[in-house]
Order: sequence, then structure tokens, then C-alpha cells
Amino acid sequence: MVHTMQQEDLKQDLKFDAKPKKFVVWLFVVSSTIMFGGWTSYYIVFAASKGKGHGLVLPDAFMYSTVVLLLSSVCLFLASKALRNENRSQQRMFLWITLALGVVFGYLQFQGWTSLYTTGAALINNNAAISMIYILSGFHLLHIIGGLCFILSSVYSSYKQVSQEKAVYRQEITSIFWHFIDILWIYLYVFLLLNS
Repeated sequence: MVHTMQQEDLKQDLKFDAKPKKFVVWLFVVSSTIMFGGWTSYYIVFAASKGKGHGLVLPDAFMYSTVVLLLSSVCLFLASKALRNENRSQQRMFLWITLALGVVFGYLQFQGWTSLYTTGAALINNNAAISMIYILSGFHLLHIIGGLCFILSSVYSSYKQVSQEKAVYRQEITSIFWHFIDILWIYLYVFLLLNS
């Protein structure tokens, strides 16, 4: 019975085609880029019409979260390298570290929002630029949660006896998405710093 199930898994792995699934992830990356580009364009138009930006000092938690996210990308790169060398235990370790750093990023975002709120910068106020800080960072946090799901999928693959091809596919999808949201956050953070 077990032998038959292993043969079925092997047959499914042989039929596995990653190209359509990778295309969907790239499509999501492009559509997210357009969405965030639209919001930042709105911010620029609003700020130009009012003659001011958000006028806030961004909380230090946003800076720390940027460093944490960069470290998580380094760990994910090391996980990919370990998988290419067929070292699943090392890959697993770096994936768990990446996952933990992603959770820390989310925590720091909440700390940043709390800090903003205590200074009087609420989501709903007279300055739409301040609201955009919450919208941009909030939607980015949703992307982080999606990225953590991809990381969990890669962790699952590292424990299961899936083929190297399938494990590499899951790792590549995770890397594409995670590095994208890393770059996206750096763009958003720098954008908000420059438009204060």
C-alpha cells in the first residue's frame, strides 16, 4: 500500500509543470506593483495640490522593520542555496529563521502604527497623506502574510519526501514573492521618508 502511494507521488512529480504557476506569481507581482504605483501616484497628486506631505516623523519601528526584512531576504537566499546543494536540513533552518523574521516584521509594523496613532496620526483624518501611510504599510503587511504562507509551503516541502524539482519550484516561488515584497517595502519606506 505504502509502495503504491509512493509510486503515485512519483508519477505526479513527473507530470509537474511549474511554468503556468510561476506565471501566476509573476502576474500577481506585476499587478501589485501597479496597485502600489497607483497609490503612490495618488499620494504625490494629493501632496502637490495641498502643498504638503504627511508632515510626520516616521517611527523608528519602520526603520527597524526594514532591517529585519533585509535580513529575512538574506536568510531566504541562503535557504535557496542550501536547497541547490541538496542540504534540506540547512534549507529548513534558514526557512524557519526567515519565517521568524517575517513575524518580527509584522510586529514592528504594528509598533509603528501604534506610535503614529499616539502622536495623533489616525487612519481617518483631514490629511489623506497620513491615511496613505496606513494603507500602504497595511496592504504591504497583507503581502507579508501571503509571503509567510509561501515560506510555510517551502518548510513543508523540506520535511516531506518531495522531488528535488518540486522542492526547488516551491523555493523559487517563495523567493520571487518574498524578494518582491522586500523591494516593495524599501521603495515604500524611502518614498514615505522623501515625501514627509
